[in-house]
Amino acid sequence: MTIYGLYAREKGGWISIATLIRLLAELGVDEPAVRSSISRLKRREILEAQRQDGLAGYGLSDHARAILDEGDRRIFERTRARLEDGWLLAVFSVPETQRQKRHTLRSRLTWLGFGTVGAGVWIAPAHLDEETRDVLERYDLAPYVNLFRADYLAFGDVREQVRQWWDLDQLQLLYDDFLAEYAALLTKWKRRRFKDPADAFVDYVKALTVWRRLPFLDPGLAPEVLPSNWHGTRAADLFFALRAQLAEPAHRYVDSLR
Repeated sequence: MTIYGLYAREKGGWISIATLIRLLAELGVDEPAVRSSISRLKRREILEAQRQDGLAGYGLSDHARAILDEGDRRIFERTRARLEDGWLLAVFSVPETQRQKRHTLRSRLTWLGFGTVGAGVWIAPAHLDEETRDVLERYDLAPYVNLFRADYLAFGDVREQVRQWWDLDQLQLLYDDFLAEYAALLTKWKRRRFKDPADAFVDYVKALTVWRRLPFLDPGLAPEVLPSNWHGTRAADLFFALRAQLAEPAHRYVDSLR
């Protein structure tokens, strides 16, 4: 999906199967694995078989486009909450007979970056209000949820409370892993005079594939409530520096195959 998210939408959401196989071969994915992945995405109604100019290929469904457009805002925009803006509370109740709905609701709230206050009470920075509404409505989850804007008044220290609501230690480890894996890559590309487009494509797609899940797990908490040694900012700086080095030559490589 990283390739579709980066390169398909500008061409109407479509990529020929031949181009897709060639691009994924650069990433070490063989043709049978490509076709298996496509079949899986078709079953999930993310891709649709389409022909253009006599060529077989696959286009994004409307549902998939909406997900990717929403994802762009989280992945490519750097947004931090302001403590004075308050919090967003999601209070939900799902009947025992609808366990799948409950699972979907929890997984969507987690993917939005919500933390857990208690059973059926989840919390996020207030700036996620609009995005949360969109997701709940798209997945038909709105009837089970009440959303509130709230201020934290008492009785604990809000910084300590945040550490209970979110597993910041685990998120910190994920950021550390990204820094450890890709800091040297940035140094390598900065030293290169010639940026080989195919190499740039491989490195950019791999880095983005690892990075793209982190902004969804990180709700963009206000700096005042984050640990003093928080590495999320450094990791974001690294990703955007890699993007500045690699995105343009990677795009040229993809265009050369179309």
